[in-house]
Amino acid sequence: RRSTFQAHLAPVRSLDDVNDVVRVLKSNNKVARATHNIMAYRLTTENGNLLSDCDDDGENAAGGRLLHLLDIIGASNVCVVVSRWYGGIQLGPDRFKHINNVARQLLAAHGHAGNEAGQKGAKDQTAKGGKGGKKGK
Repeated sequence: RRSTFQAHLAPVRSLDDVNDVVRVLKSNNKVARATHNIMAYRLTTENGNLLSDCDDDGENAAGGRLLHLLDIIGASNVCVVVSRWYGGIQLGPDRFKHINNVARQLLAAHGHAGNEAGQKGAKDQTAKGGKGGKKGK
């Protein structure tokens, strides 16, 4: 449906790491121009405390749903940012499916989601969901 979604994943061990990840991503002009950069992270501190938070970046409720995905798959010490470039058609609730699908694919590729999407340890740390979050076209 013309919107494009792209997930970004980085390992994090502290809130400073999370802030650095977001800063570096937004230093990329293409990412900075995205309509929304939805972010969620989960990390375990040296004391064993679990820290997690999210940012919708104007895409209401999307950050919370992305964080919920991290919770249910048990991801730890990761920060996920999903960039959305609006394509002119409102997706309604389907947007959450597209956001979570590209995030889940990237997490799985790096061993955080039961490795459903294959290649654990793949070098490329971005997953693109083409038009409407689907591969191709």
